[in-house]
Amino acid sequence: MDGTPVEFDAVILAGGRSSRLGGTPKQDLVLGAASLLDRALEAASGAARRVVVGPDPGTLPDGVQSCREEPAFAGPAAAIAAGLDALAGLEALAGPHAHAPAAFVLVLACDMPHAAEAVRVLCAALPDAADAGKQGVIARAADGTNQPLAGLYSTDGLKKAAAALAADGRLTNGSVRSLLASLDVQPVIVPAGSTADVDTWDDAAALGIAAEGQEPHTGPDARGRSYLGGST
Repeated sequence: MDGTPVEFDAVILAGGRSSRLGGTPKQDLVLGAASLLDRALEAASGAARRVVVGPDPGTLPDGVQSCREEPAFAGPAAAIAAGLDALAGLEALAGPHAHAPAAFVLVLACDMPHAAEAVRVLCAALPDAADAGKQGVIARAADGTNQPLAGLYSTDGLKKAAAALAADGRLTNGSVRSLLASLDVQPVIVPAGSTADVDTWDDAAALGIAAEGQEPHTGPDARGRSYLGGST
């Protein structure tokens, strides 16, 4: 591809129970003047089409669609599959003048407030990875930890993987790692802190994040995990 940018769509995960935040929706947390969902949408602004998966997100920018995994809170694999289905539905609605589906899809959790830096690096790395036959790129922190909810993956590869999990009855409550297990993806080191996520109020306080209309919360951590940045 000689460094030519690769077109991609985006599936933004904005669901989960936010158990360790006392049920406060992560997408509504605020850093600066923007909610975490707004920041995720901005990080994915280079996508041809964007779909938000989760509870009703309220007013979205023009062209951004929303959907929900079924059943609700069915985990990240089911949420990604729902996003892929929504993108396919947009193709159908566009009719004979629809553009071909993007070859890659950005999967991005909405609880990483600095993810735009990671997405920028992933987009730059994708053409060479695709030329090398890889089925995408996944964010890797400097300590070697991969963040599967910040990656650009083969659309066809994800669809086949989701169908295989569904056929085995493992899509509902399935992890994103199980969804990606069959894909050959290239880890890419991303800037420090760009995949830092919010699972607890301590995480939020460390990043200067607050619930909408509130000061950053420094209360005790509660037990439980959600699929956004938690159990992947």
